Amino acid sequence: MARIRSGRVTAILARRPGVTEALVALDDDPGRGGQPALAYDAVSGPLRVGDPVVCNTTAVALGLGTGGWHLVMARVGTGPVDDAGPGHVMKARYTPSQVRVLAVEEQASPHRAAVAGRADLGGMPVVCAELHSMVPLVAAAARAVDGDLVVAYVMSDGAALPLAFSRLAAELRATGLVAGIVTTGQAFGGDLEAITLHSGLLAARAVLGADLAVVAQGPGGMGSDTRYGFSGVQAAEAVNAAAALGGRPVACLRMSTADARARHRGVSHHSLTGLGRLALARAAVAVPELDDPALAAAVDRQLADAGVTARHELVRVAAPDPAKLLAGWGLRVTTMGRGPDDDPVFFAAAAAAGALAGRRAAGAGGGRGGGAAR
Repeated sequence: MARIRSGRVTAILARRPGVTEALVALDDDPGRGGQPALAYDAVSGPLRVGDPVVCNTTAVALGLGTGGWHLVMARVGTGPVDDAGPGHVMKARYTPSQVRVLAVEEQASPHRAAVAGRADLGGMPVVCAELHSMVPLVAAAARAVDGDLVVAYVMSDGAALPLAFSRLAAELRATGLVAGIVTTGQAFGGDLEAITLHSGLLAARAVLGADLAVVAQGPGGMGSDTRYGFSGVQAAEAVNAAAALGGRPVACLRMSTADARARHRGVSHHSLTGLGRLALARAAVAVPELDDPALAAAVDRQLADAGVTARHELVRVAAPDPAKLLAGWGLRVTTMGRGPDDDPVFFAAAAAAGALAGRRAAGAGGGRGGGAAR
């Protein structure tokens, strides 16, 4: 069951496209001036100070990794909230928070003809990544190969469904690092909405004119310390989808030397399981060149023992400096609270995937929005 509490908005902390950050004084905790809460405009409408609200407080009560935010379910007694937008596709379907979007596949969409008329990806490189924090590294490394490359982010629905939850996504758009974001499946809030990952990839190519795409879930992935019970299996599904549509899958390894959990040290079991067991299509696996010979040998053993070496093409990549890449776009990125200096191989692996995909896109004549329908 959800843990639901009522309260009142005491302050507006910040607004960004699609979301309001506020303080809410909960009725069962009157001694505090307010606790952080997020409201999605597509669900509750924009908040104002003094609005009575109903919040889902479950994740915060459990101490889960939501950043310490309650989620506003609705404003109460403030009048109707109307959705005047177009579209007949529902996302977050059959939940109290379901929202209407105009999907690229719909007949009313101005992009329907372009997407429906695109039979395949035409060899477009597709970086298949597990974590949201990998996206800026991949995109920046690709753009470092050729600054004119058009990069699209295709967000799957394995983690956060509202794109607006991510501050990083807003920065990707504002800086122009990515040409646009496509939210697929139950995820919503992108520049384009797609019903499936497959049509989302086609939209990235046909509508955004992408030379390469990076697929990853939003922030807040789920794991369970079991072989298959983690949301990052979608990276393997992205490999299959990209290959089925005539793209060139490039696998981004999840690596770490700083994670305290043994299953994520070296190459994470998430990558080993996804690529060694679940990816049915062949991918180019970007393996960053490592200064530590012992670590490099251990990584090679992990990839071989998991079956990744036999099933895929391993490509050694001298990764560009992740810190410089991010600084060049004015971005600060962490994973599990760690930055490039704290866990350098994590960031090197993502940068290696972006560099490899960037080279393949540039070599195919990208850099001029070559993916646009023509």
